[in-house]
Amino acid sequence: MAIVALFIFSCSDETTVYSDASEDISIEGSEAVLESSILYDDAGVLVISNEDQITGKTAKGSEEEQAGDYPLTLVARVDAPSYSGAENLGASHVHVDGDYAYVSYNTVEDGYAGAIDVVYVGDPTDPKLTSRLYYTNADVNAVEYSDGYVYAVGGLDSEKSVKATSNSFLVKIPIANGRMDTSAEMSFGFQEGFNATDVKVTENSVIVSSGKDGYLTSYKKSDLSVQTEAPFADLRSIAIDNGNVTLLDGSTGVRFLDVNFNAVREIAIDSDFGNFAKRTLAVSDSEVIVSEGSKGAGIYNKSNGSLKKHLSILINPEGVTQSDIVTNAVAINENIVLMANGGAGLSLSEAQASGTDMVGVLNLNGSVNFVASKGDYIFAASGKSGLQIVKLNRPHDSLTARCADLPNYEGSANLNVNNGETAEYGGSKNFNQLNVNGSLLLCGSWTVNNSSYINSDGTFEMKGALTIGRNNKRKNIAVNNDATLRIEGSLTIYGDLILNDGASLDFVGDTSVVNIFGEVKKSNSAVIKGKFEDVKNKF
Repeated sequence: MAIVALFIFSCSDETTVYSDASEDISIEGSEAVLESSILYDDAGVLVISNEDQITGKTAKGSEEEQAGDYPLTLVARVDAPSYSGAENLGASHVHVDGDYAYVSYNTVEDGYAGAIDVVYVGDPTDPKLTSRLYYTNADVNAVEYSDGYVYAVGGLDSEKSVKATSNSFLVKIPIANGRMDTSAEMSFGFQEGFNATDVKVTENSVIVSSGKDGYLTSYKKSDLSVQTEAPFADLRSIAIDNGNVTLLDGSTGVRFLDVNFNAVREIAIDSDFGNFAKRTLAVSDSEVIVSEGSKGAGIYNKSNGSLKKHLSILINPEGVTQSDIVTNAVAINENIVLMANGGAGLSLSEAQASGTDMVGVLNLNGSVNFVASKGDYIFAASGKSGLQIVKLNRPHDSLTARCADLPNYEGSANLNVNNGETAEYGGSKNFNQLNVNGSLLLCGSWTVNNSSYINSDGTFEMKGALTIGRNNKRKNIAVNNDATLRIEGSLTIYGDLILNDGASLDFVGDTSVVNIFGEVKKSNSAVIKGKFEDVKNKF
């Protein structure tokens, strides 16, 4: 303890700080490269494979499939950067602040190469890559934004750097209006450890962890001078909980520290966290959720450290090495728990009063290294597949208030409304198909996997958000003879909108948005009424 105290209250000679431009850092100057990096190839409705479907507990066709509770859509994907000597960069970390997502990249190859992206996500229909930075002698393992600066950490080859005194680094990069500026003064910090693994920024401090035989170091935010530091065996992740630091140490488990980095208590975890692998933790009011590699995610009681439950990895995909089927990271968004399971994808669980239950696995491509979630979005760092932006499509509060008397939909994934029948529902579901012959009102957020039809003289009214199809599996919505489609809110179609003879497309209010990836096929006798924003100018 005396040795630890010595490190806590004094500064190691191995931690150094520089302010200088870096010969290893450059900014992507081509707007065409930035624009072409936003991909919509597989955007659209996401299917969640539930536990019974994956494990085969429910035989196919033995009972009617029910509509899913999570109407998720893939908004877009940001293609991973590539440059000479770094053709295999993979997304490693995401931080979301305001209207921007900040993404770090590293390489699995020998040597060091990395990058940082800044993505504007303020408009869910039109994300933009506003800035891209290349770091030719560094793996960038984590990134965070605060007060006009991007803070990035990782590992570099100190022998090839004119300033680095060790392999673990911190860099502070000025940024304005979503664009990083390397022509302005950048600050650097270096500390012992094979790799810097995580960074958290508070009001006055920048806290950095470095892995094997590394340190937890607090830098002064203004000039990156060292304030406090302590040695640890194998730090992987940092969480700030009510001003205090919580650590994931691969050698022991979870450590709770006070403001001076003194250990208050621990949760010992007997799991193989792997060597030099991404592992994170998430802290709520009552629980700590830890990514534990091949064991999935462990949920622990925050106050006494007892294990409450293990969430296992549901799938074992063919062609994926066993070492890549591991839980790399976890995230919490209200009652949702997300697990980044590498080659086994991204899984979603739901926390309820009785405990946390698995919902299923999202149909995303790539090996998911990290996941962050904020508001109505999920951001998955998917290795070589880059950043994937997923919308949760939760019902808006004001919409819920207007439709308070409607029952929530519970039933078949194929919603059929017969002639002469009137159906009205609220909530949020994922359907396979809609087929309307009578009258249907849906109030909430809805996704549909397949082409859907409002048949002759039928009426479909939707207040909220509706998405149909996927860009690599396009589906249509057809409004047939003398039928009516009435929209108040957001309509997205990854396919065509077909308006047949006498069809009516009505928009209610002044704020409706239509985003059609296919074409509008309109009969001369079809009518379009009301005000709306046509995102892709298809009308």
